[in-house]
Amino acid sequence: MGSFAFIVHPIEIRDVARKFSIAKYLPQGLVEHALRFAPPFKISEITGVESHHGSATGWFVSCPLTPDMMFRLPEAQVIKKIVEAAKVAQGLGAKIVGLGAFTAVVGDAGITVSNNVDIAVTTGNSYTVATAIEGTLKAAALMGIDMDKAEVLILGATGSIGRVLALILAHKGYNLTLTARNMSRLERASLLITRQTGMVPRITGNVKQAVRKADVIMCVSSSLDVLIEPEDLKAGALVCDVARPRNVSAEVGQNRRDVLVIEGGVVKVPGNVEFNFDFGFPRGHSYACMAETMILALEEKYENWSLGRNLSVAQVSGIAKLARKHGFELAGFRSFEKPVTPEEIETVKANALANGI
Repeated sequence: MGSFAFIVHPIEIRDVARKFSIAKYLPQGLVEHALRFAPPFKISEITGVESHHGSATGWFVSCPLTPDMMFRLPEAQVIKKIVEAAKVAQGLGAKIVGLGAFTAVVGDAGITVSNNVDIAVTTGNSYTVATAIEGTLKAAALMGIDMDKAEVLILGATGSIGRVLALILAHKGYNLTLTARNMSRLERASLLITRQTGMVPRITGNVKQAVRKADVIMCVSSSLDVLIEPEDLKAGALVCDVARPRNVSAEVGQNRRDVLVIEGGVVKVPGNVEFNFDFGFPRGHSYACMAETMILALEEKYENWSLGRNLSVAQVSGIAKLARKHGFELAGFRSFEKPVTPEEIETVKANALANGI
């Protein structure tokens, strides 16, 4: 039997109440102060992860810092706490640990963590890329978007996910625009893509302008701020928001009935899985980054799979192949934490036509 753990953290202070209900009655500043000094701890045991080729058990471990705290606190202090969380996982018996959300972003994207523990470490980014692409292509087909003619925008194209995502989409021959905050890094990413694929993507630092022109947008920026507001999107646009915190404002879901926003990287886990912790998904569903850790445990492939900032296309295709072997599959579409029905997609298409596309 395989064994794994996955490190999670609160996205907002109010998320602490999912585990400790008393937190909802305390001032936010007091809860944040407590998080700063709280040690990492086991949240729950994960059971029932099974495929035709193996089984695995695991644990959720909390690194009690929000993304905002991770950016404000000294980097060394944050990485120290992530390492401590990984050591909790090791002590529980995990042979591989996954870094969730911003624990995979801070510092060198897991390399220092790996150097300080005796178990394998992965960020889960490879399977996140694979499922984001799969979900986007399926949603585009349902929306009637011709990907060969669409303007495709990658928001956050210089990160580890954004760069390999751009490489894969460029290999498919799509019309790409890349955007990020650091223009010199963006230029280097564009040059790499051109050298490896022959495609020349457009680059821009003007996020708003790029969003307004795009037919398909893939959001993988690590920005703490919302980047896409309701007025930014053209009618009929498709947005796959992989980022946590979200790059897309919740107001888009409330006010724009002529665009489709889907959550990237949501999968159905094989077996009768029990997470014993509510992170907002239906029973048996998880983020792809979590699933990557489970896949490697089922395969008993205890190696650093997605680590650092240089993911490869081979890593993405390799984990996707293992996922299919063990029966992981893309879940139905979700938007702002709610399921999206085929009827709702048809309504979005009709509204987009009515609004002039």
